Amino acid sequence: MSLTTFFKNLGPGPVIAAAFIGPGTVTVCTLAGVNFGYSLLWALALSIVATLALQEISGRIGISTGQDLSQLLRNSTGNRLFKFLSMALVLLAIVLGNAAYESGNITGANLGLEIFWKFPVWNLGQLQIQTGNLLIGITAFLLLYLGNYKALEKFLVGMVILMSISFIITAILTKPDWLGVFAGFKPTWNSDEFLTIVSLIGTTVVPYNLFLYASLAHKKWKNTEGISWMKLDIGISVVLGGLVSMAILMVGAANLNSEVSSALDVSKGLEPVFGPMAKYLMGVGFLAAGLTSSITAPLAAGLVVCGVMGWSQELESASMRKSIGLVLLLGLIFASFGIKPVQLITLAQLANGILLPCISAWIIWVGAQQSIMGNHKSKTSSNLVYLAIWLITLILGVKSIGAVFGAW
Repeated sequence: MSLTTFFKNLGPGPVIAAAFIGPGTVTVCTLAGVNFGYSLLWALALSIVATLALQEISGRIGISTGQDLSQLLRNSTGNRLFKFLSMALVLLAIVLGNAAYESGNITGANLGLEIFWKFPVWNLGQLQIQTGNLLIGITAFLLLYLGNYKALEKFLVGMVILMSISFIITAILTKPDWLGVFAGFKPTWNSDEFLTIVSLIGTTVVPYNLFLYASLAHKKWKNTEGISWMKLDIGISVVLGGLVSMAILMVGAANLNSEVSSALDVSKGLEPVFGPMAKYLMGVGFLAAGLTSSITAPLAAGLVVCGVMGWSQELESASMRKSIGLVLLLGLIFASFGIKPVQLITLAQLANGILLPCISAWIIWVGAQQSIMGNHKSKTSSNLVYLAIWLITLILGVKSIGAVFGAW
C-alpha cells in the first residue's frame, strides 16, 4: 500500500485531537505536571484509552447507520417524552456548553498570540474590547463560514501537527527524567491528586467529540468497508493527542517557576533550561490549541443543532452557518468584552455532568445491537471494557454535578 493511498483513506481523526487539546487541556496538564511531577501520566493514559474506545464506537455507529448521533436520536422510536427530554438535554449541554467555553478557546489562543505581539485594548466607556480576542474570533468565523469542509480539515490537521511539534520538542528540550516518566504510568494516587485526576480525564473524554466524530465519519466513509480505516484513523489521532497531552504534563514537571497559574507561566520557568525560546514554543502551542478548539467547538454545536432539528448539516448551508455563527458570536462577545458567563458555564457543566454518562451508556448500548449495527456490533468481550469506561464517565458526571451544587 502506497503512502498516497494511506493518507487518502485516513479521515477526520485529527479534528478530534484538535478538539480535545484546547487551552483547558493545556492548562490542566501543565498544572498536573507542576503540582505532581510525572506521577499522573497513568491518568492521562487511562483517559486516552477511554476516549479511543468511545470515539471508535461513535465512528462505527456513524458509518454503519449512515447517521450521526444527533440524527439517530431524532429518528429513534420509543417513548416520545424520553426522546424529547434527551434531545433537549443534548442541545442544552452541547450548544450552551460550547458557547460558554468558546470564550475560553478564543482567550487561550490570544494568550499564545500575545507572546509574539500584544494587541491593544479599546476602551468604550466602561467596556474594554480585547482586539486580540476579536482577531482570533473573526479568523475562526471566516474559516468556518467561507471554507469548505476539506479545506477546513486540512487546516486543522496542519495546526495539530504544528501544535504537536511545538509541545513535543519543548518536552524533549527539558531533558526529562525518563525513569520518572516511566514510573508515572504506574497507577498511584492520594486524596490531594483526586481532583486533578478527574480533571485530566474530564478534559479528554468530551461529550461533543462523540457527536462530532460520528458525523464526520459517516460523511467520510459512505459504506462499512471504511470501518477498518476509521479505526486506524481515530487510533492514530487519539494516541497522537495523548502524546501531546503527556508532553505538556512533562513540560509542567520541568518548570522552575515557583508561581504558576497558567500554562504560559511555565515558559518563564523554562527559560533557565533553554533560554527565551521556551516562551515562543509555548506561545505557538497555545495559539494552535486555542484556534483549533475555537473552530471545532462551534462546528460540533452546529452539527448537533442541525441533526437534532432535522436541518441540513452541509457546512455551506444556511442552517449550519446560523448555528455555527450563534455559538461563535456568543464566545466572541464573552471573550472580547471580558465577560465571564459564570451562570452559563454552571448550567452547561450541570447538563454535561448528566449528558456524559447518559450518552456514553447509550452509544455503548447502540454499538452492541445487532438490529442496528448488523455484523459490526460490538463484541461481547469488548462490552466488559466499555462497562468499565462507562463507570469512569459516571464518576466524571457525578463530580461535575457535585461541583455545581457545591458552588451553589
